[in-house]
Amino acid sequence: QLQAFGGGLVQAGGSLRLSCTASGRTFSSATMGWFRQAPGKEREFVAAMHWSGVSTYYADSVKGRFTISRDNAKNTVYLQMNSLKPEDTAVYYCAARQGGVRTTGYENWGQGTLVTVSS
Repeated sequence: QLQAFGGGLVQAGGSLRLSCTASGRTFSSATMGWFRQAPGKEREFVAAMHWSGVSTYYADSVKGRFTISRDNAKNTVYLQMNSLKPEDTAVYYCAARQGGVRTTGYENWGQGTLVTVSS
């Protein structure tokens, strides 16, 4: 199981760090990803990191502002979000997939955490 937390209300330009904890069987050797879904929009890919920590991939909309990281000893993946914009407002989800870093093919999903960025 996956559990995301750390969302909240922040002003534009501010920062938040999301965390996602996972059970051992889900996390070990899994590529972990973050997705988001804004009101009235489809869910979209945000960032992903290979279990080794070597490979990462970001959506263009967050590149340079968001950083994904993971602590395998704690079965936790993080999403550091800086320079937040109102358009980053969404429910953020973490997910896991076996294999390499991709934007699709995630089999396990956690409950989302809401991030609201005020202008």
